[in-house]
Amino acid sequence: MKRLWTKHLSVLIWFSLFFACNRDLSGPQGVVEEFIDQHYVQINLSKAKAYAVSLALDKINEEIRLTEGHKIDAATQKPRVNYKLLEKRESDKRASFLYEGTIQSDDGSVFTRKWLIAARKDGAHWRVSNFSESE
Repeated sequence: MKRLWTKHLSVLIWFSLFFACNRDLSGPQGVVEEFIDQHYVQINLSKAKAYAVSLALDKINEEIRLTEGHKIDAATQKPRVNYKLLEKRESDKRASFLYEGTIQSDDGSVFTRKWLIAARKDGAHWRVSNFSESE
């Protein structure tokens, strides 16, 4: 029974990774969620920057400047971050998404934040044009 459980678990993990890695980056929601993953979940501002333009790019650059000298790598204890989509509005060239993020630190404290993220079509690609956080 344990062997069967292990086999099912490994298949489930494989499918989860496959679909997570194959996010559709041709649409606004896929780009926004990749931005969230890089910015809030992985805390990788350099990768988040690749999905940003305009004011969002300025904000990321400022965050990079403010965190210079503070190394975030595999040894850094990162909080666990989960998020869910609360609301979305899309048109041909602009979109906005409201997410609720739940952040849990290693000490067991949990808090939520709301992220309002705007995206726009920049040439042939969607990019995050602005983002804000609130309680």
